[in-house]
Amino acid sequence: MRFDVLSLILGWTLIALTLPLFLCGIITWWLDDLELALYAFALPATVSPTVGLLMLSLGTRMDTTERLRDREAFAAVALVWPIAVFIGSLPFWLGGVFVGPFTPDASFADIARGAVNSWFESMSGFTTTGATVITHNMSPNCIPGTTLDCINAQPRGLLIWRSLTQWFGGMGIIMLGMMILSRVIGGGMALARAELTGPSLSRLRPKLKQTAFALWGLYLFLTLLEFLLLYFSGSMNLFDSVNHALTTMPSGGFSTRDASIGFYDSFLVESIIIIFMFLAGVNFTLLWFIRDGDFKRAFGDEEFRNYVVYVTVGILAVFVALVASGTSAGRALRNSMFQVISIGTSTGYTSTDYMDASWPLVTHLILFILMVVGASAGSTSGGLKLLRVTLAFKVAMRELVRIAQPRKVEQIRMNGEVVEQNQIGLIVGMLFVWVGLFFISSLVLAIFMPSDTFESVTMVVASSLGNTGPTLGDYGPSSTWAGMNSGALLITSVLMWFGRLELLTAVILIHPRTWRRESRVHSDRSAIALFRRIMEEKDEKKNRDDSK
Repeated sequence: MRFDVLSLILGWTLIALTLPLFLCGIITWWLDDLELALYAFALPATVSPTVGLLMLSLGTRMDTTERLRDREAFAAVALVWPIAVFIGSLPFWLGGVFVGPFTPDASFADIARGAVNSWFESMSGFTTTGATVITHNMSPNCIPGTTLDCINAQPRGLLIWRSLTQWFGGMGIIMLGMMILSRVIGGGMALARAELTGPSLSRLRPKLKQTAFALWGLYLFLTLLEFLLLYFSGSMNLFDSVNHALTTMPSGGFSTRDASIGFYDSFLVESIIIIFMFLAGVNFTLLWFIRDGDFKRAFGDEEFRNYVVYVTVGILAVFVALVASGTSAGRALRNSMFQVISIGTSTGYTSTDYMDASWPLVTHLILFILMVVGASAGSTSGGLKLLRVTLAFKVAMRELVRIAQPRKVEQIRMNGEVVEQNQIGLIVGMLFVWVGLFFISSLVLAIFMPSDTFESVTMVVASSLGNTGPTLGDYGPSSTWAGMNSGALLITSVLMWFGRLELLTAVILIHPRTWRRESRVHSDRSAIALFRRIMEEKDEKKNRDDSK
């Protein structure tokens, strides 16, 4: 491991976090008061650049920018998230969203639990999970029996910061760094490859920095468009419109209301959000093609067609089940469209309590499948991704055909192109890791949650790994995750981190060989080398296609 390279990337990341912290400090001063702004943002806005500058001055070399390899890229991407989460948790803790050091008459135990709550809320934000622990018994800003809406009772500036954590986390902190700091950091493609959840690496522009600018520009445009539509709908005020626009496109789901989108009870608001949740589940490269008018290339994509069918079938299945259980057709269609797209894109907004008696068991099973699978690769959504599930299904069908016809040679194809065997191996391996991690995590979490049901524990694990947020069981749409103890919250926050990195990057980080100092030249670890070859071959193929 080349620790000077790691220091370079992490140092610049900490410096880059200074701007949004300073901006939210100004907003908090404007919307709330100066004292709160200083309490909440002065320390993190000072610590973040100071530590970043120390890492750059003491931990780097003159030739550091030329030494980035895949190993350092993977490690840097994996470590950026907990570092950003820690800095992002400080405003919640110091600003009094949870019990902190400035909370009057607070015990040490309450302050410690407040620190855990702040860490969880920040991790849920940056990983775009959307689960929250803001509730009357955890926030000093909410008085039980008096405060009707606990989330909306929080300081305005801190709610803006809460929404911004999801907005920055949706596109990816590394993608932001590629756009702003590409010349300083160097090795942008290696970093982008490690940032697996972000937009597709298809080069929309000749240089990677230009591609990052293009994708972030599209991301910003869609956010602004949603804000305008929500504000002029007449059902949301300016503040709520800004926050929901910031948390829809990253597939985040943080709301300014306890009841989420159900608070507004507006068909127009739900329709607008449905459209943008659907767009957030589409590969961003395809959205760029649509923007350029290349509809044939966008709509001809196999994964996009599967995505449309997948969402449509889910909506129809839930609609039929709701109508059969006695729900009116209009209400059933409205609820099924919103919740299927919300859960399927891992956004996690809720317009109704889908755990009540009017939602039969079959609808819960459908929502669970949507939660696990997620939406398109190259989107801001979580889950396994539809592309991987599709390829795994094709592999399974090929093996069944081989049993009946052993001599038949059948290639796995996607968009008419043959998928190479090493890519298939990587996908199957990742699915295997996900299943193994799901069962192990469920077992561990059950130890920390002995009084909870089987459904609640397993659904919390699935929601955390899929970065969905609201889940099934006791932690459904009408409940927060504040009922979990500190140990369970820390475990689920780690699972959110793993899910955001899509497992591989995080697994590489915890492998001991990743951190060995090199005394001699040796080959890269097989998993990293394999991933590198795959992406290089993909880039070469893309360049050949573009040159034709």
